[in-house]
Amino acid sequence: MRDSSPWTHVARAAAALAAGMGVGRFVYTPILPLMHTGAGLSAASGANLATANYVGYLVGAVAGILAPALTRSRAVLRGSLLLLTGTLAAMPLTRDTAVWALLRLAAGAASALVFVVAAGSLLHHLRDHPPHLSGWAFGGVGGGIALSGVLVLALRSFGDWRTAWWAAAALTALLTAACWNLRPEAAPAARVAGGGSRLRTHRWFGALFVSYTLEGVGYIVAGTFLVAAIGQEAPGPVGSGAWVLVGLAAVPSSALWARLGRHWSRPGLLIAALVVQAAGIALPALAGSTAAAYGSAVLFGGTFIGVSTLALATGAHLRFPRSVALLTAGYSVGQILGPLAVAPLLHHGYRQALLLAALVVLAAAASAAVLRVGFPHHIVVRERTEPLRRRQSSEEAGALAPHSAD
Repeated sequence: MRDSSPWTHVARAAAALAAGMGVGRFVYTPILPLMHTGAGLSAASGANLATANYVGYLVGAVAGILAPALTRSRAVLRGSLLLLTGTLAAMPLTRDTAVWALLRLAAGAASALVFVVAAGSLLHHLRDHPPHLSGWAFGGVGGGIALSGVLVLALRSFGDWRTAWWAAAALTALLTAACWNLRPEAAPAARVAGGGSRLRTHRWFGALFVSYTLEGVGYIVAGTFLVAAIGQEAPGPVGSGAWVLVGLAAVPSSALWARLGRHWSRPGLLIAALVVQAAGIALPALAGSTAAAYGSAVLFGGTFIGVSTLALATGAHLRFPRSVALLTAGYSVGQILGPLAVAPLLHHGYRQALLLAALVVLAAAASAAVLRVGFPHHIVVRERTEPLRRRQSSEEAGALAPHSAD
């Protein structure tokens, strides 16, 4: 049965992304400080658990690339959501870090599959609707982050780390029910060959790939350790409150950056977003006040999905073959490397790790600056067939999807 309105589809996709990404992946961030104090988890072990989740996410993303039928399966969507809920509920049942790593690995793979099914569904069924609709759906990632932050904040006074994981599982189950009838992408029609000249864009795509991979390294350090870092300087509910702000700022960011991309150069906006994000990551390391913590949250939340929106849109604009898949793979590898790179620095707290992450994001901005040198703002490609033209239009719309947590 078809959805009665595109907003129904947006709501279901947003619920899927909130479950798979906002809660399933990122609830670990506000729970991490509780595990430090209540479960005796060390900072280094916390980084290893984060890495296990990102490895799982890469595995799930690669599975979606190698077996595209998975991305069009309602059974895969539902099974992944149920698996994700189960892994969250199982976290409090043990204190064995090896088991925790396996659970986070499975959760990462499930999150990736939820993302690719939900994103494919959006880009297929909403391709003839205004782009901001998909942007609001991808804002579900931020909504899930905000909900998970509120949940942990509410449980701080009378719960512990176990209660937080069970509550996260319950929230994921509710969101699963809300998106249970989401329609996956339909099977593609037979491809029709097209002709025409194609501009060589390897130079610009190479710079974009390096920039987006570095962004994966830098952003994930803040995405994993921001709450714990703030908690060291401002104990109490400030860290969890900041995480709520991250989610709230992320909700409209995809739609906002997509709209800005209509009027300003994407390379210029990408550089600006990366510089702002670097400032947001460094802020709690340079100033320990509550205002700095909340300012960091708004700057980080308002840019990490926006950077993905701009980077993937730029890749589609360059018409580089399989640009979204390649950029997502580089970003995923960056996410794996990030926690590993800062793990030796965590023995003395999180300040040095955040400063290093900010420098890496600035390096990403420097790489993105290469895009401004002779960037082909207008690429004209003549096509012989309407189906092929529609596919390319759909690909550029697809680039508005924030693979921030993929």
